[in-house]
Amino acid sequence: MTSDDQRRPIAVTMGDPAGVGPEVTARAWAARRENDLPPFVAIGDIAAIEAVWDGPVARVGDMDEVGKAFDTALPVWHLEDSGPLTPGQPTPAGATCALHALETGIGLTRNQASSALVTGSVSKFALHGIGYTHPGQTEFIAERCGVTATNAVMVLAGPALRVVPLTVHIPLSEVPDRLTSELIVAKARIVARGLRRDFGIETPRLALAGLNPHAGENGQLGSEEGRIMAPAIAQLAADGIIVDGPVAADALFAPGIRDQYDALLCGYHDQALAPFKALHFHDGVNLTLGLPIIRTSPDHGTAFNIAGTGRADPGPTIAAIAMAARMATARERNCAPAK
Repeated sequence: MTSDDQRRPIAVTMGDPAGVGPEVTARAWAARRENDLPPFVAIGDIAAIEAVWDGPVARVGDMDEVGKAFDTALPVWHLEDSGPLTPGQPTPAGATCALHALETGIGLTRNQASSALVTGSVSKFALHGIGYTHPGQTEFIAERCGVTATNAVMVLAGPALRVVPLTVHIPLSEVPDRLTSELIVAKARIVARGLRRDFGIETPRLALAGLNPHAGENGQLGSEEGRIMAPAIAQLAADGIIVDGPVAADALFAPGIRDQYDALLCGYHDQALAPFKALHFHDGVNLTLGLPIIRTSPDHGTAFNIAGTGRADPGPTIAAIAMAARMATARERNCAPAK
């Protein structure tokens, strides 16, 4: 990363102001030194921070001010008052503020005022109540970046494991019809490119989990492995992308096997996230590959039930900020023009 890039702070949206986002963002700043966090700015309603934290806060209106304030106070880009705030009780005004924070964070990162975007958790129910129509934040970010939602790939990453759910928030009964060779090829290409660009892995090694028990047992327990997965793996091999499989999912996550791969491609949401959260519940990061910007997010929800109690764990937010910084450094290095 160049010296100019090192001065660019990370944009951190606080998410729903009634959730745990304001608290964990503030506590991440409080733990900045022991976690070697780079300068970042919290975006949203400053009152949401003040309602749950009594540490030093610096209101900023320009990204150049962030680095100057960061040593002694949490820089906050105050967007708007979201009305009376009660932790744990979302409101339409709070959802509106969360949406505006997301818009602002995307804009700052797209115009390179920020080196990366870290998104706090939002309430989809509250957002839909104000007319928001996207399934989640990822689809909204992709649209604002001019990328189709199918080309934005969700990855869950931790110190020991990266997983990719090839299908995400759909009923399990729909997975066999939605899991196509074309989908596997498209997402694997994006993952391989992202691992090279954003993690500096020159030759990524991927594994594809079988959909059925024992990876279909040669067709005895299901046909998807031979009919859908094998042609996709062959196409990817022709592209020069290493993908092993289909590998029986009950063995793939064992330490001696998962350690051989840079990412595991899984057929459906829980096949990826259940083992991932067993390993990385407190330090897992949700990131999006395939975007022109770097985006990460802590791997948890708004946790309205504990908002304002002081029990929220800042670990995932710290991990998301730290990973965003590493990805920004890697992308700058790997995308720099040759001298």
